[in-house]
Amino acid sequence: MSTATARTVSLHGAIGHVVDVQVDVSPGQVGLTMVGRPDLSLRESGDRCRMAVLNSDLPWPVTKRTTILLSPADLLKRGPHFDLAVALAVLAAQQHLPPQVLPDLAVMGELTLDGRLRCVPGVLPMALAAAARGLRGVIVPEPQVPEAVLVPGLEVVGVRSLAQAVALLRGQEVPEAPAVEPPSVSRVLAWRGEQRLDDLDLADLRGMADAKFAAEVAAAGGHPLLLTGPKGGGKTSIAERLPSLLPDLSPEEALELTAVHSLAGTLPPGHGLMTRPPFSAPHHDASKASIVGGGSRQVRPGELSRTHAGVLFLDEFPLFRTDIIEALREPLENGDITIARTEESVTLPARGLLVLAANPCPCGDHDPVSGRSTCTCRATALRDYQNKLHGPVADRIDLRRHVGPLSRHEGDPLRDPDTSAVVRARVAAARERQAARYAGCGWRLNAHAPSTALRDRWPLAGSAAALLEETVYTGRLSSRGAVRVHRVAWTLADLEAVRTGRDVVPGPRELDLALSLRCGDPLPASLWERCG
Repeated sequence: MSTATARTVSLHGAIGHVVDVQVDVSPGQVGLTMVGRPDLSLRESGDRCRMAVLNSDLPWPVTKRTTILLSPADLLKRGPHFDLAVALAVLAAQQHLPPQVLPDLAVMGELTLDGRLRCVPGVLPMALAAAARGLRGVIVPEPQVPEAVLVPGLEVVGVRSLAQAVALLRGQEVPEAPAVEPPSVSRVLAWRGEQRLDDLDLADLRGMADAKFAAEVAAAGGHPLLLTGPKGGGKTSIAERLPSLLPDLSPEEALELTAVHSLAGTLPPGHGLMTRPPFSAPHHDASKASIVGGGSRQVRPGELSRTHAGVLFLDEFPLFRTDIIEALREPLENGDITIARTEESVTLPARGLLVLAANPCPCGDHDPVSGRSTCTCRATALRDYQNKLHGPVADRIDLRRHVGPLSRHEGDPLRDPDTSAVVRARVAAARERQAARYAGCGWRLNAHAPSTALRDRWPLAGSAAALLEETVYTGRLSSRGAVRVHRVAWTLADLEAVRTGRDVVPGPRELDLALSLRCGDPLPASLWERCG
C-alpha cells in the first residue's frame, strides 16, 4: 500500500479541527504536491520535511511522485506544526512505519532541517480538540508535554526529534537527541511584572467605602465597573486590588484561560494550569489588535481574551481610540469577541471583569461632585471627552462610582477596613451560590445570565419587578440597563445571603441599591460602616 494517514489539528482561534494528512507515494513525475488549502508556511513544509527525513537517515521518495491531501479540503490550514504529521505520513506510505499506529494519534511539531523539533503555539487547544474527537493520544515537542497532559484521559508523548518519534512508533530503542528549546514567551520586561500585585491589599486603602463596596459587587458577580473622579483619587489603586478579591479559577475557567495563553504563545515553558485570575492594564495608546485580537495572517488573542476570567483595566478610558471603545460592545454583551478576516472568522472567549477609569475632564482637575475644580479645559474638549463616557459602551457598564478626594472622617487611622482575604471569602461564597443556581446552564455568574432566564426563572421578589419596569417607562433606564440592574440585584442578594446566612431573593431593597450603583448615586451611610 502506497498511502497512509497521520492526524494533526488545525486551529481557528481557540477552536481546533482534526485534520487528516493523507499521503500517496506512487510512480509518476517526480515531485511533491500539497492540496487542501495550505497557507504559505504550510506549502514550505514539503521542503522542510524532505531535508529533515533525509538528514535523519530515513527514506524519502526521491524517485516517485508524492501527493499530500489535507482533509477536510475546504478548511484553511496554516502553521508549521503540520511538519511532523507530514513526515510521519510519508514514512508510513513507504512502509517504514506501521500505518495502523498513526490514525488514533494527533502529532504536532515544527521540524528543522536536521530533524529536530521546535515548539509550536496552541498545543493545549490542539490537545483538547484531539480528545474531543476521541483520539487515543498526542505526540508533541518535549517541553510542551506539561501543556498537553492538562487534558484528562489523553496519552501524551514528548519527543525531541523526528528520529525519536519514528523509533517510538516502531517500538525500537529511542535514540539520543539534543533538548528542544523551550517556547519563547512574548512578555514585556518590567520590575517584578505582575508579581507586584501580590503585595497589594484592599486594607491598604483608607476611606472610599462605596468604591470598595462596588469593587466587591463587581468581583462577586463579574460586573463591569466604571470609576470616575479627579486625578489622584484612588481609581487605579482600587482596580489593581481587584484581582486580590477574586477566588482561584474553577477547573473549567483555568483550562479555558490556559488554552487561550497557549494559543497566544504567552504560556511560560513548563507551566501548568493558570489557577489565578490574570490582570492587564494596557496603555491607552495600544493598538486595536493588541486589545481585541487579530493579526494580518493568523488571528491571535488580544488582552480581552488573555484576561478571560480575570481583570482588564483600561485607565484613562476616554483616551483610547474610538474603534477600540466601540469594539468593547460585543464582549460586554456576549462574553466573547468575533474577529472576521477575508478567509476566516474566529470567536474567542472574553468573559473577564472589565474595569474602566476616567477623569472628569482631560486635565483631571474637574470635580463636579465635590464642587472643587481648577479645570482649564476648553468646553469643546470637555464635551468630546465626556461623550465617550455616555455612549453605547457606557450603557453596558453595570456599576459606576465616583472616587473623590478623601474626607477627614474617612481617613481615620483607627478604623480597620476589611482585608482582601476577608472580602475574597465573601466573593467566593457568593460565586458558589451562583454556581449552584446556574448549574447546567451555559454561564457561571450573574453578569452573564440572559434576560429571558432572569425574567422567567429568577424574577425579582415583591414589588421590585414593577419598580424596575417603571424606571424603563420613565426613561431613567434603557431596557438593557434594566436587565443589568436585575443582574446586580441578584449579586447583592447573594452577598447578603453570605453575610446573614439565610437565603435571600432580591426585592425592593436590593433593587434600590442596584439602581444607585448603576446610576452612580450616593450609597446609604449605613453601608459604609458595614463594608469597613
